[in-house]
Amino acid sequence: MKPLTFAKTSSLLALLGIACCAILVRAADSPPPATPAPVAAAADLTPPARGTKVLLVTGIDYPGHHWRETAPALKALLEKDPRLSVRIVEDPNALASPQLAAWDVVILHFQNWEKPGPGSAARNQLRHFVESGKGLVLTHFACGAWYGEWPEFKNLAGRAWYGLNGGRQHDPHGTFRVEIAEASHPITQGLAAFETTDELYTCLEGTAPIQVLAQAKSKVDGQYYPMAFVLNYGKGRVFHCVLGHDAAAYGYPGVPELLRRGCAWAGGLPPTGK
Repeated sequence: MKPLTFAKTSSLLALLGIACCAILVRAADSPPPATPAPVAAAADLTPPARGTKVLLVTGIDYPGHHWRETAPALKALLEKDPRLSVRIVEDPNALASPQLAAWDVVILHFQNWEKPGPGSAARNQLRHFVESGKGLVLTHFACGAWYGEWPEFKNLAGRAWYGLNGGRQHDPHGTFRVEIAEASHPITQGLAAFETTDELYTCLEGTAPIQVLAQAKSKVDGQYYPMAFVLNYGKGRVFHCVLGHDAAAYGYPGVPELLRRGCAWAGGLPPTGK
């Protein structure tokens, strides 16, 4: 092997210098590593000082469901009952917060579309929250939360979305009549049938014992499907209403009253405030 001459050594060092400069330039042009966004579970979830404390959990859904519009509309209609104090949190991972136990009712208003649902800490804490005697409310596509990830969710929710490959999801969006199926329950006592424009869900499955309070007849197959139902989970109360495709759906007479009563009942209050 021939020894390197001074000229060859200088050339080699120059090439190495150029390569190092190029690496440094590329490193300078590259964006810094992204800092993970803070998880809402670590956020301050101190509940309101007064009233029945209702935590409305949202922040992600199927793209056709505009949660940024429906969540505030739902909050506004619930707070027409002055006993209910509602706060919105825009991250389902907030269910893992140790402060969850300080609330009276949790409303699930999300569906983790094409993303994993909140992890085991959130699932276990929500299950314990309801089992211990607190209230749970589910609206519209919350029936599809944790799809395929958490088998116990079907028992907690009473009924759950069976997925895209399970058959027809709902009637075409349109007007239909919601009938009272159980007029003696405190939530529906004195509540009349009403018309709404929404999605008539036909896409729920499960075997947990439920009590159907309101139902609607499909224009596609002529069958009746539950629009609102209740169940007990441990010591807790669960109210599940599949109405609420968009903010306009909350404006039809009958819908706000049904949701207010259901939320109050889940929180252990007389549904009508009397």
